[in-house]
Amino acid sequence: MANRNALVAQSGGPSPVINASLLGVAEECLKSGQVGRVLAARHGIEGVLLEHLFDLGAQDEAELHRLMITPSAAAGSCRYKLKDSYEADYRRMLEVFRAHNVGYFFYIGGNDSMDTADKVERLARQTGYDLKVVGVPKTIDNDLGDEARTLIDHTPGYGSCARYWANLIRNVGEENRAMAPSECVSVLQAMGRDSGFITAAARLGDPDRELPLMMFLPEAGHTAEAVCDLINDGLKRWGRVIAVVSESLMTDADSHKVDGFGHVEYGASRTTAMQTVVNLLNSKKLNARGQATGQVPGVLQRSCALDASQVDRQEARRLGQEAVRLALAGQSGVMATILRVSDSPFQVRYDAVPLHKMANAARKLPEGWIAPGGTDVTDDFIRYAAPIIGDCAAPYECENGLLRFARLNYAEEPRLLPEYVPCGF
Repeated sequence: MANRNALVAQSGGPSPVINASLLGVAEECLKSGQVGRVLAARHGIEGVLLEHLFDLGAQDEAELHRLMITPSAAAGSCRYKLKDSYEADYRRMLEVFRAHNVGYFFYIGGNDSMDTADKVERLARQTGYDLKVVGVPKTIDNDLGDEARTLIDHTPGYGSCARYWANLIRNVGEENRAMAPSECVSVLQAMGRDSGFITAAARLGDPDRELPLMMFLPEAGHTAEAVCDLINDGLKRWGRVIAVVSESLMTDADSHKVDGFGHVEYGASRTTAMQTVVNLLNSKKLNARGQATGQVPGVLQRSCALDASQVDRQEARRLGQEAVRLALAGQSGVMATILRVSDSPFQVRYDAVPLHKMANAARKLPEGWIAPGGTDVTDDFIRYAAPIIGDCAAPYECENGLLRFARLNYAEEPRLLPEYVPCGF
């Protein structure tokens, strides 16, 4: 009997290294001799439901390997929630798997994606369909798993996002120093819904605490007014302040826009935490000359290839490879994971954890890593995060002076089933 095919999909907010995981899955399947074809779904689970599939094995080899240096989600992503009531969607998925002889399903994503993968795996078992389902972790938020890090130490994507913030703070430090007489406060807004890992990464740009840097972590629970008071205290001390606020800190609830999972999409909302703070500061008498200005890097922090961490890329690729090895060894209903062996030298090992333990899990920054006052992190956090950003930027390729990314052939596989409209559309 011919080897059965593999299907891989990406989901949720992308990252600078999510395609390294896609490459890891593809190359491990292709060289295994145990997998027929390697198909990818366009735009995550939506592509499965719509039968929008293309062949990774038919790609130019050089272009396929350029996935290693390509940011965002090359196969396309989505935020489609498979609700328990969407019985037709579940039936459709199995029809697509059967039609394309899919025996292995790999889903690259965060906690919501692991929930989707878990549902797909349980459905296959309940219906007697032979399908190996393995999740591949991804999220710049680093909020996947538990605070004790027994399920996963860190998530691919976070190291590159943290590197972005470390370098951003270095640059903003120079700008703030130069412009302090007229722009005494620089307010920056970091991504991360309720977890402060990205906000905390700003400290990696100033590990010796030489800059007038204040970080307002969501776990600390500051109000907008308290943030402004603390910044004013900082102005008394330093004469200038760089403040990093979490996107979820103070956004007006009436302006919220939500995704398919009910999570607030702050980039689509009408107000921002940064603007709230800047407006409040400029309406007060500041304890220094000048005014507050603000910036929202937004999706740049999850899509900038220039600040990708080489450590992050290599781990993302390895997790894609490990996911395939787990499936070919007969495992299903698990997620490939990465666990720390030591900080110095930095060493990790790869393992598997049950999908149901990762589904919808959302960890916060451990309390012991938050400094008293909630405007800084401890050295324990620095020891944890510094190795993940690596010693230097990851290599990239240029063409005519510009970044060169993978150019995939998205020619779709012939559709074998009638057209379908997903329940959530």
